[in-house]
Amino acid sequence: MTKIGLIGTGMLGNAVGLHLLESGHELIVYNRTKEKTSELKNHSAKVVDFPKDVVSLSELVIICVKDAAAVKEVSFGHDGIVQRNHENLVVADMSTINPNETRQISKQFKESGITLLEIPVMGGPNVAIKGGLVLMASGNEEVFNRHKKVFETIAKQIFFLGQSGVAHSVKLAMNIQIAMLALAISEGITLARASSIDPETFLKILNSTYFKTGMSENKAYKMISDKFEPTFTLNNLKKDLNTINESAKSFGVTLPMSTRAEEIYQKAIENGFGDLDYTGILAYLKQATKSVDLHN
Repeated sequence: MTKIGLIGTGMLGNAVGLHLLESGHELIVYNRTKEKTSELKNHSAKVVDFPKDVVSLSELVIICVKDAAAVKEVSFGHDGIVQRNHENLVVADMSTINPNETRQISKQFKESGITLLEIPVMGGPNVAIKGGLVLMASGNEEVFNRHKKVFETIAKQIFFLGQSGVAHSVKLAMNIQIAMLALAISEGITLARASSIDPETFLKILNSTYFKTGMSENKAYKMISDKFEPTFTLNNLKKDLNTINESAKSFGVTLPMSTRAEEIYQKAIENGFGDLDYTGILAYLKQATKSVDLHN
């Protein structure tokens, strides 16, 4: 079994790590906040003090951190991956970042003799713990195939998409769907409630049509019960919307709905909803009972 390094043990990284351990892999982990490695340590993962220490013990290193700045820090910082290289090291980045940034990061790794693969995923911790993610990959296909069995352990479906940057572009396009669906369902529930309609009736009708989604069939029922336990926080989705809009501008296009969505999610964060699940945008809309509140 492959010796796998994991840098970043937040909700998603922790779930991926637990599934890899359950599948028989040896796992070496690092997280800036060491307390967040405790569950993996209790399941036999080896915890190290610096990203460079992960490299010494691993054949494949998976990065799963917040943003491009964090990827660069664990990769090229004082105690980063490049500080302790070994031959044929492969780094696979699962983070959600700007595709232009990932091309730059890939180039920097190549200068140090390291191959970077991009492996962003769809699906939350509840899916990752069962190996049920959807994985989008790009980079060197030969290197990807060399480690494909590991990726097949992580994901139930894999799409290899070509050269550097492509996987992250598709991931950002996918996250637009998440943001828009959460807003659409939230506004539908808000309108139903304002019309004295039981929101469960609204969902029942929605889910009997072509327009139903996994979100409307599952998370929406938690939403109407004001249950917003995070699998992917509102803060993180707002961060991704910012990355989406920055990337769009670099490609010469404007995304008006994504721009507006980022503004609404930012307003929700300013009103204290950032640590909720991203579907907690409904809680913000519930508070902002006047449409003018969304524009101030």
